[in-house]
Amino acid sequence: MKIGILSDTHKKYKKAKIIIEFLLTDGAEFFIHAGDIVEKEILDLLAATGKRYIAVYGNNDSHLVSYHNQYNLVQEPYYFKLADTNIKLMHLPFYMTPDTEVVIFGHTHQFKSEFINGTLFLNPGEACGRNKPLSECVMLEITNTSFDVDYYARKKKTDFFEKEHFSYTRIKNG
Repeated sequence: MKIGILSDTHKKYKKAKIIIEFLLTDGAEFFIHAGDIVEKEILDLLAATGKRYIAVYGNNDSHLVSYHNQYNLVQEPYYFKLADTNIKLMHLPFYMTPDTEVVIFGHTHQFKSEFINGTLFLNPGEACGRNKPLSECVMLEITNTSFDVDYYARKKKTDFFEKEHFSYTRIKNG
């Protein structure tokens, strides 16, 4: 399963739209937003893909609570299963215990892909391009035997996403 992951869109609707369209074109079957959504219109973009999605509240998203029942918004840490994989989703990196196979977080605006003792820790970086001149996102492909992470970064005022690939052998317990 291919999962498009973005975080920290803040008020950058246009950048979020470009990323979501790019991930959709790249084959995303599911979307995860790791918080600091900020604008309701970004939730509209996720819903408009026609794909299943989940978005976690970030520290700048309290005003979105009035839309809780309209969109698939969750509170952190949120545990769920997707593609026969236990996943923990949060915005703030406060629950970094390796109690699932994949831990997805945002907030730091820094890309991270690290595989430690069978747990993938993943931060897609910042979609908004606020702290650096890049818009970043991740495609996570989950198979029975691996976690494949494609990190994408698009420089400001360009149309091209540069790609870096990471592959980890999945450790199945039981």
